[in-house]
Amino acid sequence: MSLKTINTILATAVTLFAFYLGFSFILSPEATAPGIGLPTWPEGDGGGFLVMKGIRELSMGLMTGILLVTGHRRALGLVLLMEAVAPFGDMINVLTHHGTVAAALGIHGFTAVLIAISGLLILWETRKPADVSVQVSDGLAV
Repeated sequence: MSLKTINTILATAVTLFAFYLGFSFILSPEATAPGIGLPTWPEGDGGGFLVMKGIRELSMGLMTGILLVTGHRRALGLVLLMEAVAPFGDMINVLTHHGTVAAALGIHGFTAVLIAISGLLILWETRKPADVSVQVSDGLAV
Protein backbone atom coordinates (compact mmCIF):
# COMPACT_ATOMS: atom_id res chain seq x y z
CA MET A 1 0.00 0.00 0.00
CA SER A 2 1.45 3.36 -0.99
CA LEU A 3 2.17 6.20 1.41
CA LYS A 4 -0.41 8.32 -0.42
CA THR A 5 -3.11 5.68 0.14
CA ILE A 6 -2.26 5.36 3.84
CA ASN A 7 -2.27 9.14 4.22
CA THR A 8 -5.60 9.42 2.44
CA ILE A 9 -7.12 6.81 4.75
CA LEU A 10 -5.78 8.61 7.85
CA ALA A 11 -6.95 12.04 6.65
CA THR A 12 -10.36 10.61 5.79
CA ALA A 13 -10.64 9.06 9.26
CA VAL A 14 -9.70 12.39 10.90
CA THR A 15 -12.27 14.19 8.75
CA LEU A 16 -15.08 11.72 9.46
CA PHE A 17 -14.31 11.72 13.18
CA ALA A 18 -14.44 15.53 13.24
CA PHE A 19 -17.86 15.40 11.54
CA TYR A 20 -19.04 12.79 14.05
CA LEU A 21 -17.90 14.85 17.03
CA GLY A 22 -19.26 18.06 15.57
CA PHE A 23 -22.73 16.69 14.94
CA SER A 24 -22.73 14.88 18.31
CA PHE A 25 -22.00 18.08 20.23
CA ILE A 26 -24.47 20.13 18.19
CA LEU A 27 -27.36 17.65 18.29
CA SER A 28 -26.88 16.08 21.72
CA PRO A 29 -24.33 17.93 23.86
CA GLU A 30 -25.66 16.54 27.15
CA ALA A 31 -25.09 12.96 25.98
CA THR A 32 -21.72 13.69 24.37
CA ALA A 33 -20.14 15.88 27.07
CA PRO A 34 -19.43 13.12 29.63
CA GLY A 35 -17.24 11.37 27.06
CA ILE A 36 -14.71 14.20 26.81
CA GLY A 37 -13.32 13.77 30.31
CA LEU A 38 -14.61 16.79 32.21
CA PRO A 39 -16.03 15.89 35.60
CA THR A 40 -19.19 18.04 35.65
CA TRP A 41 -21.86 19.43 33.36
CA PRO A 42 -21.59 23.23 32.90
CA GLU A 43 -23.65 25.33 35.33
CA GLY A 44 -26.44 27.59 34.11
CA ASP A 45 -26.49 27.98 30.35
CA GLY A 46 -22.96 26.65 29.93
CA GLY A 47 -24.20 23.97 27.54
CA GLY A 48 -23.85 26.54 24.76
CA PHE A 49 -20.09 26.12 25.01
CA LEU A 50 -20.50 22.47 24.05
CA VAL A 51 -22.43 23.47 20.94
CA MET A 52 -19.54 25.85 20.16
CA LYS A 53 -17.17 22.88 20.47
CA GLY A 54 -19.40 21.02 18.04
CA ILE A 55 -19.26 23.86 15.54
CA ARG A 56 -15.47 23.98 15.92
CA GLU A 57 -15.22 20.25 15.23
CA LEU A 58 -17.56 20.51 12.27
CA SER A 59 -15.57 23.38 10.75
CA MET A 60 -12.35 21.41 11.21
CA GLY A 61 -13.92 18.48 9.37
CA LEU A 62 -15.07 20.76 6.57
CA MET A 63 -11.57 22.23 6.18
CA THR A 64 -9.86 18.86 5.95
CA GLY A 65 -12.65 17.36 3.85
CA ILE A 66 -12.53 20.13 1.26
CA LEU A 67 -8.74 19.95 0.98
CA LEU A 68 -8.88 16.16 0.73
CA VAL A 69 -11.56 16.15 -1.98
CA THR A 70 -9.92 18.91 -4.01
CA GLY A 71 -6.50 17.26 -3.88
CA HIS A 72 -4.64 20.10 -2.15
CA ARG A 73 -2.48 17.65 -0.25
CA ARG A 74 0.30 19.98 0.93
CA ALA A 75 -2.29 22.41 2.33
CA LEU A 76 -4.07 19.43 3.91
CA GLY A 77 -0.88 18.43 5.72
CA LEU A 78 -0.40 21.96 7.03
CA VAL A 79 -4.04 22.25 8.13
CA LEU A 80 -3.86 18.90 9.92
CA LEU A 81 -0.81 20.11 11.85
CA MET A 82 -2.70 23.27 12.77
CA GLU A 83 -5.78 21.28 13.79
CA ALA A 84 -3.73 19.11 16.15
CA VAL A 85 -3.58 22.15 18.43
CA ALA A 86 -7.32 21.88 19.23
CA PRO A 87 -7.27 18.43 20.88
CA PHE A 88 -4.02 19.38 22.62
CA GLY A 89 -5.85 22.40 24.07
CA ASP A 90 -8.74 20.13 25.04
CA MET A 91 -6.26 17.88 26.85
CA ILE A 92 -4.91 20.83 28.83
CA ASN A 93 -8.47 21.97 29.56
CA VAL A 94 -9.45 18.56 30.94
CA LEU A 95 -6.29 18.40 33.09
CA THR A 96 -6.72 21.91 34.51
CA HIS A 97 -10.41 21.37 35.30
CA HIS A 98 -9.89 18.22 37.36
CA GLY A 99 -10.78 15.73 34.66
CA THR A 100 -9.12 12.36 34.61
CA VAL A 101 -5.58 12.03 33.33
CA ALA A 102 -6.66 8.91 31.43
CA ALA A 103 -9.30 10.86 29.50
CA ALA A 104 -6.98 13.82 28.93
CA LEU A 105 -4.15 11.71 27.54
CA GLY A 106 -6.13 8.79 26.16
CA ILE A 107 -8.76 10.79 24.30
CA HIS A 108 -7.37 14.24 23.60
CA GLY A 109 -3.62 13.62 23.72
CA PHE A 110 -3.90 10.55 21.49
CA THR A 111 -6.11 12.46 19.05
CA ALA A 112 -3.64 15.36 18.88
CA VAL A 113 -0.76 12.97 18.18
CA LEU A 114 -2.73 11.04 15.55
CA ILE A 115 -3.73 14.25 13.72
CA ALA A 116 -0.17 15.64 13.89
CA ILE A 117 1.29 12.37 12.56
CA SER A 118 -1.25 12.37 9.74
CA GLY A 119 -0.27 15.94 8.84
CA LEU A 120 3.45 15.16 8.98
CA LEU A 121 3.02 12.08 6.80
CA ILE A 122 1.17 14.10 4.17
CA LEU A 123 3.86 16.78 4.29
CA TRP A 124 6.47 14.02 3.87
CA GLU A 125 4.53 12.63 0.91
CA THR A 126 4.32 16.04 -0.78
CA ARG A 127 7.90 17.17 -0.12
CA LYS A 128 9.88 18.36 -3.07
CA PRO A 129 12.81 16.10 -3.91
CA ALA A 130 16.21 17.64 -3.29
CA ASP A 131 18.10 18.83 -6.34
CA VAL A 132 20.85 16.25 -6.62
CA SER A 133 22.11 17.23 -10.03
CA VAL A 134 25.86 17.40 -10.32
CA GLN A 135 27.56 19.73 -12.72
CA VAL A 136 30.74 18.49 -14.34
CA SER A 137 33.29 21.09 -15.34
CA ASP A 138 36.61 20.07 -16.79
CA GLY A 139 36.15 16.53 -15.50
CA LEU A 140 35.60 17.62 -11.87
CA ALA A 141 32.28 17.43 -10.04
CA VAL A 142 31.21 20.87 -8.89
